[in-house]
Amino acid sequence: MSNIFIILAGGTNKRLNSKIPKPYIKVNNKELLQYSIDAVSNVKDFSKILIVHNKKNLKFLKKKKLKNCIKTIGGKSRAESVFNALKKVKKYKCKNILIHDAARPNISTSLIKRILLTLKKNKSAIPTIKINDSIKIKKKSIIKNMNRNNLYITQTPQGFRFKDIYNLNLNFFDKNITDDSSLYINNKKKINLIKGDQKNFKITTNNDLLLFKKIKKQKNNFGLGYDIHRLELGRKLYLGGVLIPFHSGLKGHSDGDVIIHSLIDSLLGACKLKDIGILFSDKDSKFKDIRSTKLLKKVLNLIKINGYEINNIDINVIAQKPKIKKYRNKIINSISKLCNISSQLINIKGKTTEKLGLIGKEKAIAAEAIASVIKHDE
Repeated sequence: MSNIFIILAGGTNKRLNSKIPKPYIKVNNKELLQYSIDAVSNVKDFSKILIVHNKKNLKFLKKKKLKNCIKTIGGKSRAESVFNALKKVKKYKCKNILIHDAARPNISTSLIKRILLTLKKNKSAIPTIKINDSIKIKKKSIIKNMNRNNLYITQTPQGFRFKDIYNLNLNFFDKNITDDSSLYINNKKKINLIKGDQKNFKITTNNDLLLFKKIKKQKNNFGLGYDIHRLELGRKLYLGGVLIPFHSGLKGHSDGDVIIHSLIDSLLGACKLKDIGILFSDKDSKFKDIRSTKLLKKVLNLIKINGYEINNIDINVIAQKPKIKKYRNKIINSISKLCNISSQLINIKGKTTEKLGLIGKEKAIAAEAIASVIKHDE
């Protein structure tokens, strides 16, 4: 049995002045919904991520490159959306379910891990934060003080045994509840409170969105990569992971893909993770004739583990022939797919040496790349 993470992304922008639906508003070139997806993806304990969406916004979701994600349409209320999600994942026979609002994009992997740890010995895990302000309650004309020591703000994700929350929704569904622990409390079921995270706030108004933008406004790190290989008759020519029809290929310990090699070095440089020669030595037989795309995947996993995310890539390909312009879009799409980033974050330019030197004599091809990355806190 496994765990499934549900992200509720079907709400409307009633209090947020935006023509773009809230889950798809971009901050640092990343949609709010994607922040939650990335946080969950960094935790290996989930078999699936379920995105509950508004059917009116399906066009936004279709544009996303989703991995290990399934989706379902939400209901008219939050409670209905949750029940739709639970019915959708019932067939997966999961043990635990975590339910999260896409409106809380600043979720950390450490909070998700604490919830899963709590669920090992408990049937629920509800993150909360204490109220520090003085609270009053007004009933008609009477105003009373409230004891803030007994008051908590609940957050998401909230974790439950799937069987328990499914049966509660099946037998005691309440369309008016605003968080899932309320259904437990209303039916006198025990819940376990755990420490939440002050940074895991909900984006409701424009002020909330401005605060999130301020938190995520981080300095870009840049890295420079360069590579050159001789052309050799009879070899296959790979550029940017694309097989290019040409009479010669690039000679190297691997497939000699200078675009991928320069990209790898630019990413490693930006993340301060040494260089391609140290990670993939040409004296190591296991890298002999390996596709460079496989090396890039290893590097992408490495930078992800270290908390980095690609923000932009710019590449120069220096070749007399073949003409890069003809294959530019194919190479961009290849790198976009390999790096799992938008093609709009990638630029490739073809250059020649005006028939000077080895490159000008069509005996070599070179590439240089500049990558910018952002490091996110966990």
